[in-house]
Parts: sequence; C-alpha cells; structure tokens
Amino acid sequence: MDKILNTQLFGLLTILVFYNISLYIQKKTQKPIFNNLLISIILIILFLKITKIPYENFKIGADVINFMLGPVTIVLAVPLYRQFDLLKKHFKEILVGILGGVVTSFVIVVLVGKLTSTSNEIIYSMIPKSITTPMGISLVNQLGGVESITVVCIIVTGIFGNIFAEQLLKVGKVKHPVAKGIAIGTSAHALGTSKALEMGEVEGAMSSLSIGISGVMTVIIVPLLVNFIK
Repeated sequence: MDKILNTQLFGLLTILVFYNISLYIQKKTQKPIFNNLLISIILIILFLKITKIPYENFKIGADVINFMLGPVTIVLAVPLYRQFDLLKKHFKEILVGILGGVVTSFVIVVLVGKLTSTSNEIIYSMIPKSITTPMGISLVNQLGGVESITVVCIIVTGIFGNIFAEQLLKVGKVKHPVAKGIAIGTSAHALGTSKALEMGEVEGAMSSLSIGISGVMTVIIVPLLVNFIK
C-alpha cells in the first residue's frame, strides 16, 4: 500500500476521481455555489482526513498538475491573439482599468485590515490575493508576510470570482465584454478567467491579458504603496 501511496499515480487518480465527481454534482445542481473546483477541494480534504493519508503522499501527484499550470496559462494567449485588434482599439482603457483594479484591491485590503486592527504582517499576506500564486508568493516574501496565508487568500479569491463573477457584473451593470474580462482577470486571476472563457471569447481574452499585467503592476506598485502604511 505504501508503494502505491508514494507514486505520482495516486495523487493524479485522486484528483481525477474527485474532480469528475464535483463536475457531476455541479451539472446536477446547476447552482453557482456548487462550483466544481470548490467541491473537489473539499472532497479531497475530507478523503485525506478520513483515510489519514498524509498530504505529502497526495502532493507527489498533485505537483504534476501544478507543473502543468505554466503551459496551460500560455494557452490563454490563443484567444488574446484572436482578439488582438480589439486590444489595440481599447489599449489605454484596458491599462487604466487594470491599474484601477490593482490600486482598489490594495486600498480595500489595507482599509479592512486597519479597521479590524489586523497586524501589518497579516495585511501584507492578504495584499497579493488577486494575482497568480507564483507572483503572490514572491511578493509576500518581499513584504514580510506569511506565505501560507497568501496562498489560501489567492485560492479563495479565485474560487469566489469563479462562482460569483457573473452575478457581481450584473449587479454593477457591467455589460461591455472587454470591461467584464478586465474586471474578472484583475480581481480573480486564472480561476476567474476560466469563468470568463465560459462567458465568451472576448471576455476570456481580456481576462487572460489582465492576469499578467495586473500581476506585474502589483509587484511593482505595491512595495511603493506599502511605505504609506508602515
């Protein structure tokens, strides 16, 4: 049994089984709250807890999926290439929108943190919540926050964006596909972008563009803004 648990196959099969179960549940319920990513995460955690299988055994196979995130992210460039003319037409608006999203995210985290008397260490850990995990980890280490908290915040933010993006856009009366994509990609990174791709090719292209630009802007701007809250 130990030989099986210590192989990549165990982790990969666990992910595939529970992800397909979560897809089935999502299709049956047709409710946004029953998000397949959220359900699969919960089921895997419960499975590992009940069976008392160490996370390290599962991680051997999970790291293979993690490695594939890089090539998969590059694939997001395909819809962006198809919408290149639209990008050139709205280039200034796109940059301003992404910059506004980055600054707004920073301000909200700091305000909530200060109003709740949260320590600067926790605030720093929450600031990178809307960018990809590699960039978030790099930034939080630079700021002096807690890496594990940052990872959790990034995952929760992405899942929340994936579940509620459409509803929030309707509440905010955001109708232009470019604006929808920029809003989702800037606030909910890759997990949000998967929802944007479901909404349309333009939304998906703009969202995938926002992932990279918002990440770079955050890494450059946040260390400068942090000086004002020390």
